[in-house]
Amino acid sequence: MAVISKLGRMMEERGTGTIELAARVGITPVNLSRIKTGRVRSIRFSTLNALCRELECEPGDILGYSPDEKPG
Repeated sequence: MAVISKLGRMMEERGTGTIELAARVGITPVNLSRIKTGRVRSIRFSTLNALCRELECEPGDILGYSPDEKPG
């Protein structure tokens, strides 16, 4: 069971690059990349809020749940 990141897909749909989005959200490109690939153990609500604001989406558009996947 795992929470999975759908951030990469959302960024692609919005035509937003990692460096650009990281700057707009106020985090490093490395940290954004880690969120995008699911290689984080946690995410701050303030970061999730900023991502949703900048991508004009809901948290469920960025994060999902898959009972069959193993945590990253």
